[in-house]
Amino acid sequence: MALQPGRHKRAEGGHPWVYSNEIQMNEAAKALPAGSLVTLRAAGGQPLGVATFNPHTLVSARFLDRHWDCKIDADFLASRLEAALAIRGRLYPEPYYRLIHAEADGLPGLVVDRFGDTLVCQLNTAGMMGLEGALIQAFDIVLHPQAIVFRNDSPARGMEGLEPETRVVRGALDGPIELLENGAVLFADLAGGQKTGWFYDQRDNRRFIKDLAQGARVLDLYCFAGGFAVEAALGGAREVLAIDRSEAALALASKAAERNGVADRCRFLRADVFDELQRLASQGERFDIVIADPPAFIKSRKDLGPGLRGYRKLARMSAAVVAKGGYLLAASCSHNASPEDFAEAVRRGVQDAGRTGRILRQAGAAPDHPVHPFLPESAYLKAEVLALD
Repeated sequence: MALQPGRHKRAEGGHPWVYSNEIQMNEAAKALPAGSLVTLRAAGGQPLGVATFNPHTLVSARFLDRHWDCKIDADFLASRLEAALAIRGRLYPEPYYRLIHAEADGLPGLVVDRFGDTLVCQLNTAGMMGLEGALIQAFDIVLHPQAIVFRNDSPARGMEGLEPETRVVRGALDGPIELLENGAVLFADLAGGQKTGWFYDQRDNRRFIKDLAQGARVLDLYCFAGGFAVEAALGGAREVLAIDRSEAALALASKAAERNGVADRCRFLRADVFDELQRLASQGERFDIVIADPPAFIKSRKDLGPGLRGYRKLARMSAAVVAKGGYLLAASCSHNASPEDFAEAVRRGVQDAGRTGRILRQAGAAPDHPVHPFLPESAYLKAEVLALD
């Protein structure tokens, strides 16, 4: 498959994607099934590499390897898994982490989270779906998992012409599964929870809060399955109030608090966060640490303005219930919000609350979520910890 004249330089320079307007999208190209493996060439004929191809999407080709004659099979996928596993093995003593983070680990369209001998996968492109059988073989070569779950319900699949689905393709799930993180035993619902069932990306930020928590009164907003809340309690927090709207998530959080022996210091409340923040402020409640880690407020570029106003409002209302000398963690997982835009929304929200302070920490995702050097937009997670006067 040939690129248009002069349109090969980005790909040749290392970018992992080729857009539809860079390809000679002739009738033969348009007729290829979505997910086909193709050899990409510059207009002059020189090979650029092997890629998956979808003629119906803006990102039409995603490189798998720069050697055009590379055979894409189970052994190839196993080599990528082994490389990713070697990195995680140096980072974490226990097998609970994101194992594959798409392009950054050389497998575009694939996310794999590891929960011991269980793997939860998202196959988000037609190209990766075409490699499903080889991928399962590669898992067996490298990891020998007891259970494999496909959580193919990401919105990204819609853009690829794929239907959402959840399948257990190996083994069985008997309720929530245990995971280990920062010395805590936590629980994830791999079939029905959000995304892959757990947010490993916040691991380092949870550890930071845990280290701040000794003797603190903590408010955890959008607590999900209790990662921040339980780890703060294990760090010595004297009291934790954790809020979410999901009964299922709160049940997992409560179970984790019991499992870790901190249930007497944790209270889990089903409520709307903004309504509860207003109530807490009106009653003069104050907390030494407030964690505001909401789901994405900005799901597409058209949501940018309203979403940033939402982050500003959340920062304002959260800062209002932080005790003098306390701490606020504000986070965003909206990849459409730049770090600069998010930081400005938080700054304005804190100012709106009449508070001043300083930023102690600016962070992204934990290192098991690497960023491809040519895809800085994949650094989606943004978190700030502020000490407020």
